[in-house]
Amino acid sequence: MEGMPSLSDLRLRIENIDERLRPIANRPVDITKPGWGVRLMKGPHPLEEAGVLHETELLLEELVTSYLKGGEDTREAIRKAFREYKAFAWAATLPFEPITEENFRRHLVLFSMKDQGTDSRDALLWLQHLCRHASTAGVNTGTALREVASLSSDKENFGMGSTKEMLLKAYDKSRH
Repeated sequence: MEGMPSLSDLRLRIENIDERLRPIANRPVDITKPGWGVRLMKGPHPLEEAGVLHETELLLEELVTSYLKGGEDTREAIRKAFREYKAFAWAATLPFEPITEENFRRHLVLFSMKDQGTDSRDALLWLQHLCRHASTAGVNTGTALREVASLSSDKENFGMGSTKEMLLKAYDKSRH
């Protein structure tokens, strides 16, 4: 993959960002204080608070490209980095606007890279939200769902099916 960053370079950059995000990700939230949810939502995005927003956006674009163009070894290495660097995985997000088929595909790739994260229920809700939001905007979701499913892990993580199965079920629903 000429012109692509090496997996070791990507991993080092993920590790660096993870280290800077860890204090924010591990900070306790007192849910007994009234208005805790509002304060959490109104606070800065963790990537902004850690001062790594721009750096993370660039890295995510490179990860998406590497994931799409690389082989299974590359994809598994990226999924492994997301499993290992939990603060990075927790905070890594892409802007959803504009809602286009290509942007929807990028979000599905991020979904695939995170490989259900730490909870398949949250992953399933995220996937349903992505599909609903894209469909409402008139985006044809089927092609991207099928394409990203073919790149995704078929390993069962939490007893709710693999990431590949989740994407294929969403594809089946998109056809009805």
